[in-house]
Amino acid sequence: MKFFYGPMDCGKSTLALQMDYNHARQGRRGLVLTTIDRAGPGRLSTRIGLGKEAVDVGADLDIRALVRQRWSQGIRVDYLICDEASFYTVAQIEQLADLVDTSDVDVYAFGLSTDFRTSLFPAAQRLFELADEVTRVQVEVLCWCGRPGLLNARVVNGGIAREGDQVVIGDTAADTAADPASDGAAEEADVRYQVLCRRHHRVGNLGPASRAEGQLRLV
Repeated sequence: MKFFYGPMDCGKSTLALQMDYNHARQGRRGLVLTTIDRAGPGRLSTRIGLGKEAVDVGADLDIRALVRQRWSQGIRVDYLICDEASFYTVAQIEQLADLVDTSDVDVYAFGLSTDFRTSLFPAAQRLFELADEVTRVQVEVLCWCGRPGLLNARVVNGGIAREGDQVVIGDTAADTAADPASDGAAEEADVRYQVLCRRHHRVGNLGPASRAEGQLRLV
């Protein structure tokens, strides 16, 4: 089990698709999984325009049962590509580890490590604890100041947020933001995400002219 992590826009989803392509080219059979993707359920997409159909990982999905169902249908599963793995449940990370250990299914997980408060996502923490190999994605992302961008800031109505639900989807293209963990009601707010260096995340400095239109999304 390998975990590839990094901030927004460092190429995690692109790498996930490349990994799937490389394995499939050698005759291996795999499944691509994702959740809360920018393109909606059932698709893994990237900001550079690449995409592929994927299994949507809801909170109630048993990934072991999914793989075993494929086996019962005579479909081989040699590996799993798990994008947005930081948004999986901890139980699903345990299921991935079980598939590696008991069924020799290779798992390649991709996701964020920390949330807008710089706290580890529970699933990411479990991946750090269980993965055989952990790799920071090497595509460099910069803060507005030119330093390496390490942290994802949540910007609400023009200011950096320090409190709130751990997962909230947002960008500046919409006037509302919905928390997928809530009952679906939208709050009137302009919510977006911006990559910052540690220094400017800590002080809440978004730069002299923080971007609005086209700003990066968390997912």
